[in-house]
Amino acid sequence: MRPFVHEYRGERLSGVYGEGGGGPGAATAVVLHGAGRSSKERLLPLLGEFTAHGCHALALDFSGHGESSGALRELSLRRRFEQAQAVIDAYVPGDRPLVLVGFSMSGQTVADLTAHYGERVAALGLCAPAVYAGEAWDVPFGDGDGRFSTVIRTPGSWRAAPALDALRAYEGRAVLAVPGTDTVIPAEVTEAVQDALAARARYARLELPRADHHVGAWLRDHPGDRRAFVRTVLTGLGEGG
Repeated sequence: MRPFVHEYRGERLSGVYGEGGGGPGAATAVVLHGAGRSSKERLLPLLGEFTAHGCHALALDFSGHGESSGALRELSLRRRFEQAQAVIDAYVPGDRPLVLVGFSMSGQTVADLTAHYGERVAALGLCAPAVYAGEAWDVPFGDGDGRFSTVIRTPGSWRAAPALDALRAYEGRAVLAVPGTDTVIPAEVTEAVQDALAARARYARLELPRADHHVGAWLRDHPGDRRAFVRTVLTGLGEGG
């Protein structure tokens, strides 16, 4: 994996990029970490699995995470989308298919990117994903006691999430990885994401019965499940996906 730093709107975004053996036109897997203390570091083995299967692979630290600059309290769902888009546009040729993989909060980011890139998105991999009310999209995360937290803690606020509409419209390959125990994402959110993906996508559900919400760490530490996840995501990509 080759490290890089991408300058974007005053932030220095740390990323890594690796080339697979599938040639210049192969899909690029963009793997996005979750919230809190998450970073791209735990995702490196997953990137390696994608390159071993012929894909190119890319990951970044959002601002306020890992080796990137910035304060986490200033980040927002919108800024996450914009930072991911900026890095993709800078490092992935515009004619290359995308495989978008998101953990937890990046379920929302993947949905936003899917709506933006449209038919260029060949496959999705969502791991214990979150989706949020549209009202939360532009609000800085703050310190846990501000408007963002108020919005997302409002019961049922996620039900009209624009992310669900984006996932419902998606027609490519889609895999939902579901841990056996998740104390962060309510089961009804997971089921809503599943229902959205099942509407039009070539959908598969991958159960990880011994994993908890931190699916990125689980896949890092369990090569068999990591390989199964990548193979499931890439199934059928040469058949119109």
